[in-house]
Amino acid sequence: MTTTNYLTRKEELILLAVHQLGESASLVRVLEILNVVTGRDWTMGNVYVPLDRMTRLGYLRTRIGEPTARRGGKAMKYYSLSPQGKDALSELKRVHDVLWKGITDPALEK
Repeated sequence: MTTTNYLTRKEELILLAVHQLGESASLVRVLEILNVVTGRDWTMGNVYVPLDRMTRLGYLRTRIGEPTARRGGKAMKYYSLSPQGKDALSELKRVHDVLWKGITDPALEK
């Protein structure tokens, strides 16, 4: 796949988090995994806006879970990668692999 519309780093991280979480990829779970993995404090808006945008662009699919008492009867929205989202991540990995070739420790390459 070749594309001229690469994802931003934030979008890439969010898609990777969705992929890692599988069936349990809700807004809250994506936020939690990003906070742990990156060591940064992501806000709901930092995650929700790109999730919504990437859903509209076709990179993600959504499904609505069952209503739960814990959420006051509200249902949870879950995200998953669409084939287009998988292709976008695959293309980014290919580009990263080519550009990182030969670099074993970035700190030593300065």
